Amino acid sequence: MAILRVKEIRRMTREERIRRLNELRAELAKLRTMVKAGGSVEKPSRIREIKRAIARILTVDNEGDGGVK
Repeated sequence: MAILRVKEIRRMTREERIRRLNELRAELAKLRTMVKAGGSVEKPSRIREIKRAIARILTVDNEGDGGVK
């Protein structure tokens, strides 16, 4: 998955943002579990990318009509 840009996030509907947010949170949980279990992640920078994408989605959502949570 590519990096999510703010412009792309703003073009999404609220439902798309919620769905994408849930996907990213699930992927982040999976990667964190792998790291905790002592395994190595293929791309460690992916964790940072995912965290930033989640923050971007939440920021765009809070600018408009309220939070996703």
